[in-house]
Amino acid sequence: MKLHGYFRSSAAFRVRIALNLKGLTYENIFHHLVKGEQKATDYLSLNPQGLVPALEVEGDVLTQSLAICEYLDERYPDPPFLPADPMARAKVRAFAQVIACDIHPVQNLKILKRVKSLADGDAAKVWARDTIAEGLAACAALIAGKPGPYCFGAAVTLADILLIPQIANARRFDAPVPARLLEVEHACLALDAFRRALPENQPDAE
Repeated sequence: MKLHGYFRSSAAFRVRIALNLKGLTYENIFHHLVKGEQKATDYLSLNPQGLVPALEVEGDVLTQSLAICEYLDERYPDPPFLPADPMARAKVRAFAQVIACDIHPVQNLKILKRVKSLADGDAAKVWARDTIAEGLAACAALIAGKPGPYCFGAAVTLADILLIPQIANARRFDAPVPARLLEVEHACLALDAFRRALPENQPDAE
């Protein structure tokens, strides 16, 4: 497997966690997003969106981190990323999609560049901070009262895989992180699979 990513990319961070949790070996190929390396012709042939991650696997290429994580879960089912119960599965997916669909896309690098082009000063940072804060508050409410140590109980799920990179991103923009989510982060970072995936532990970290 070859994982195309960037140390600071939240989406690539998710896939690193997933690969590590499944105990899979992969080669990292880095594309410096700030320098625009993801727009190179050879990479666009793999991912026409010019985004990371992309995963080369089994002679094919997968894009979109959530789709990659679910592929890995179906292809390598142990340990599972989703509960067996349909209602519980839907709730884990909903939590993950709050981050993947409603927080991250609205404050990623491409959007922040557009905000900066339209507004002065710290508008882009404020935009990102407020977007993340609002989304994480909703995430905390979704798991309020549920047992830990992880988002949905005693086992790591897709929700945790999505949450930890978003908390790292929250710190970049000084966004508040609810206490319940910090508890989940503490539990996750006790696991080697999460620690090895941290941005600062990647060979391309700056």
